Amino acid sequence: MNFIDLRSDTVSWPTPEMRHAMATAEVGDDVYGDDPTVNRLEALAAAKLGKEAAVFVTSGTQGNLTALLAHCGRGDEYIVGAKAHPYINEAGGAAALGGLHPWPVPIQPDGTLALEDIRRAFRDDDPHYPTTRLVTIENTNGALGGLPLTAEYTRSVRALCDELGLRFHIDGARIFNAAAALGVDVKELAAPADSITFCLSKGLCAPAGSLLCGSGAFIHRARRIRKMLGGGLRQVGVLAAAGIIAVEKMTLRLGEDHANTKRLAEGLRQIPGITLDMNQVQTNMIYFGLDESVPLDEKQLYARLERDHNIKLDVRGPRSFRAVTHYWITPERVDQTIAAIRDTLQAA
Repeated sequence: MNFIDLRSDTVSWPTPEMRHAMATAEVGDDVYGDDPTVNRLEALAAAKLGKEAAVFVTSGTQGNLTALLAHCGRGDEYIVGAKAHPYINEAGGAAALGGLHPWPVPIQPDGTLALEDIRRAFRDDDPHYPTTRLVTIENTNGALGGLPLTAEYTRSVRALCDELGLRFHIDGARIFNAAAALGVDVKELAAPADSITFCLSKGLCAPAGSLLCGSGAFIHRARRIRKMLGGGLRQVGVLAAAGIIAVEKMTLRLGEDHANTKRLAEGLRQIPGITLDMNQVQTNMIYFGLDESVPLDEKQLYARLERDHNIKLDVRGPRSFRAVTHYWITPERVDQTIAAIRDTLQAA
């Protein structure tokens, strides 16, 4: 990667090992179920997360939508965080394609949904109301800086779902980042959920794809929905080969990204004019801002960093940025970024 791209971990390129595996992958027709590389990846993903089965999907968005449609029927309601990815960043697919009704509840500063808010959102059996079917949470929570949710919290959501007769889905796009940050087996974070998605194409560096995991019966339903959504692919083993490396190897090095994130945050907070809450820096994301003393706005700083230093940040709003580390952001590139931002602000 010949530039420093901190906009997201989705920009990460496949590693040289992945490119070789893709070029030499054994393939078949996955719709017929005879692509051996996909089958191996699905079995690996299910075992890794402690579920009975898994299905390869094109993206996290398709995985979440597939899960929602497999759990709910038209007119049913699901409870979701008001800043959660399935609610704000997936083009309203659950409503447009599934006729599902979301009930958004506030996300707490630690990334959780308060149990009392979930309970209040649950609908009684009344013909005036849609039927509540599902609770979905996001781990890590990207809208709040990649905060990991603990296994204790996830178990408490499971207990409430059991009490209310609800199903439970986790958008686990970065669930391996959560496990690395918390120092637990990813199975512990996934165990309470009926279903969980995770992405191969973010910090795990694969070029595309996600996995949806759950019971055998659930994944059987999910395959039909995946086909309906246009996700029935053919010789997809060329992608699954990179996914196998992502699961087997790249999940083991995420602590390096977290360390680089803390290195970046520590450097940024020493720069006059930068506002940053270190308590929110727990995985591979940083949210930071420019205070009013800085003469540059967010667009001007972004443009100068890109033009003069070949650095890209994610603009999140007025005077606000996100930076996300990944495999291609080394400690040296972190230091380059700190120096570039410091020098640009000093020269302003």
